[in-house]
Amino acid sequence: VQLEESGGGLVQPGGSLRLSCAASGSIFKIYTMGWFRQAPGKKRELVASITSGGSTDIADSMKGRFTISRDNAKNTVYLQMNSLKPEDTAVYYCKILGVTGAYWGRGTQVTVSS
Repeated sequence: VQLEESGGGLVQPGGSLRLSCAASGSIFKIYTMGWFRQAPGKKRELVASITSGGSTDIADSMKGRFTISRDNAKNTVYLQMNSLKPEDTAVYYCKILGVTGAYWGRGTQVTVSS
């Protein structure tokens, strides 16, 4: 199973980015898809998750700014990030939980700076 993340980059404070993560390989069923992030010197933290039925969970500090969605036909999860702040700077990782186990992406860098 491979996870390909895209959409990271450099953005000014107040800007937006949309991350994508496409899963491929021997995937029979994906239960939960999610995004985590890790800033330098900090622990990896959950950003948002979405179940196969569409139920979502967003970390408190990101509620109202970030939205998670998924396309089950494409095995893809998205993270729409609006009103970005410098403290959102981190490497963002995609994670999926499927019938064959849990898988992580390699991460994509998001830098919020003027």
